Amino acid sequence: HVQLVESGEGSVQAGGSLRLSCAAPGLTYWSYCMGWFRQAPGKEREGVATLDREGSTMYADSVKGRFTIARDNAKNTLYLQMNSLKPEDTAVYYCAARAQRGCPLYPANFANWGQGTQVTVS
Repeated sequence: HVQLVESGEGSVQAGGSLRLSCAAPGLTYWSYCMGWFRQAPGKEREGVATLDREGSTMYADSVKGRFTIARDNAKNTLYLQMNSLKPEDTAVYYCAARAQRGCPLYPANFANWGQGTQVTVS
């Protein structure tokens, strides 16, 4: 079982920025597909961004050009830089890891999850 711990919870005004972090002690990020997902009240969990083992990224259309997923292997930390935030970005954000081949933007394909961190944009 992989332990993932998100941080960076916050409330910002529309147009602002936040950076989320996902710490995974002992995890070798380059051997996993890593992803950020979010779930708004009353909605299903959706994919935000993924980062595969080779460093390729995939983004949901709704966040392209505004969000950036990145990792720091030395710190065993995954990041999600969120700029130009909109009220519709309000959700609980989750970090996830996938050991199998492939790096899809679908929550059902990820078995390891963090506890989530709240992002509120007003």
